[in-house]
Amino acid sequence: MDSNLQQGNENRRLHEQVAIITGAGRGIGEAIALSYAEEGARLVLAARTVIEIERVAQAIRTKGATAIVVRTDVTDPLQVKFLIQRTIQEFGQADILVNAAGVYGPIGLTWEVDPKAWTAAFEVNLFGTFYLCQAVLPHMIAARRGRIINFSGGGATSPLPRFTAYGVSKAAVVRLTETLAEEVREFGIRINAIAPGAVDTKLQDEVLTAGERAGDLFTRIQQMRESGRGATPREVPAALAVFLASEASRNLTGRLIAAPHDGWETWSEDRISAIMSQAWFTLRRLDPFTLRPLVPELQSALAVSKGK
Repeated sequence: MDSNLQQGNENRRLHEQVAIITGAGRGIGEAIALSYAEEGARLVLAARTVIEIERVAQAIRTKGATAIVVRTDVTDPLQVKFLIQRTIQEFGQADILVNAAGVYGPIGLTWEVDPKAWTAAFEVNLFGTFYLCQAVLPHMIAARRGRIINFSGGGATSPLPRFTAYGVSKAAVVRLTETLAEEVREFGIRINAIAPGAVDTKLQDEVLTAGERAGDLFTRIQQMRESGRGATPREVPAALAVFLASEASRNLTGRLIAAPHDGWETWSEDRISAIMSQAWFTLRRLDPFTLRPLVPELQSALAVSKGK
């Protein structure tokens, strides 16, 4: 290999790291897979639909990167364990886990939805995330390194009527992220969650199909689909996923980062240290004990805003 090319490869942010990505066949998961490949990662793509992840893998291989495909239903602990075992067998390590598989679940008023469909959403969004974390963490702990990226979403930090299964399960993912981050901090493992913004994926087809049952979100998604207003390109959360998997995010852990809103692209080491010293980007009750330490920074931000 040409020495200049080799040096270029080594300078990529995820050079030779092994990343497992669930939900990698389309949408945000696909965008993350493509971005990780560009940054030098070796990829394990997982989803229930093999034809989709094989298509993504082929696109990655065409660019000279490495990708294998493992059909996985994240709601099945045995399939999840096989995914991790296959990764270790193939590459000898698992450096990054991205839990991008997710569903809306039933859409409608809580007392009208199918309770089995409601709990099934938790199987994917929450339990699937838990199964993957539980299966991969022993390998990361043994290596004393690792990055896990989970996905939150609308309804996790504020009510999302008619999407209770989605909102409640995604809020639980954030608390799982925060708790696991504390449990594994001593092993050099960082765990964060991403709120991706309103990304126009196939998931939004379910909102449009639901129509009035989706409430206000139907109108928002319809307008977004027609005009693009309010939409977040899937490359934005993918870029954040690269940041969180790389050394650029330093010791940032146990945080929920909103991809289109939080200005993470400019975070310096000092800024990350300040975030980690306070309750920024975490789920907390609003009370004097939580807010008092944040008042100086809030006042500074308000002053800057008024000065514009």
